[in-house]
Amino acid sequence: MTKIEMTEAIITAKTASGLGWEQIAEQVGLAPVFLTSACLGMNSLKPEYADKVCAVLALPAEVSTALQAFPHKSWDKQVPTDPVIYRWYEIVGVYGETIKELIHEKFGDGIMSAIDFTMHIDKEENPAGDRVKVSMSGKFLPYKSW
Repeated sequence: MTKIEMTEAIITAKTASGLGWEQIAEQVGLAPVFLTSACLGMNSLKPEYADKVCAVLALPAEVSTALQAFPHKSWDKQVPTDPVIYRWYEIVGVYGETIKELIHEKFGDGIMSAIDFTMHIDKEENPAGDRVKVSMSGKFLPYKSW
């Protein structure tokens, strides 16, 4: 089973179950962002978590095996047209250099890890219109000299 076939099976089962990603993640014992990423094929799960996903969604063992497979983290390099994803490109386009400058000023020459990393997406109630709250935390990795 490919990662694409795995994702299709998971989405079909998720829709049929009526469960949301946060409910599935709670039952599996992982953060919703990470679990969703793995189910969409961009991360792998340890066997116990992959098996729990399959139990929650009544999926066959081949889905668990595919969830455990290491992904090839590749995506379409064109700017996406989906409005939600496009806005992230816009944020990086407008604020990317600013983020880089401030990270370098506060930490030195290096990067924020996307491996030793967490992200949470929350809904913030606001009378002027609900807000999307995204929190990211990544280990700072300094460049080294040799």
